[in-house]
Amino acid sequence: MARRTRITAIVFGGFVFIGISLLLTKAFVGAGNERGAVLEVVRAQAGGDAERVLELLPDCRRNAACARLVRERAARLARPGEVEILNYRPSVQVALTNRSGQGRVAWRTERRPLPVVVQCVVVQRQGPLTGGGVRLVSISNPIGSTATCGG
Repeated sequence: MARRTRITAIVFGGFVFIGISLLLTKAFVGAGNERGAVLEVVRAQAGGDAERVLELLPDCRRNAACARLVRERAARLARPGEVEILNYRPSVQVALTNRSGQGRVAWRTERRPLPVVVQCVVVQRQGPLTGGGVRLVSISNPIGSTATCGG
């Protein structure tokens, strides 16, 4: 094989490797981005800020029944202190394509450690080729501490 052909093959292989690595990195970071978005919603909810929760859940804001439930829930779950996420199970670990699913969050506040609140969050994730974004659709009423979220 000629030296020029070998160098071209190595350079091409390097570009392919870097491209695939970047796409996979973007896919793997999605779970962390999802957790961050959920933390923001839970903080607003624990702060009793229903309007902020609705800003973060635009689909819910457009639905009168959902918006009413969010306002009631924010008033009921308001509590002092910094929010601590005890456990977060993302809707999907790695999204290579656009996916929807339910995440599960268990949280409390530092100044009021009990009860622990467990909720399901409906999430839409984009794959790395379509932007890699995270969009929260809704958050449920509290569920039992051992309950699971549906598929």
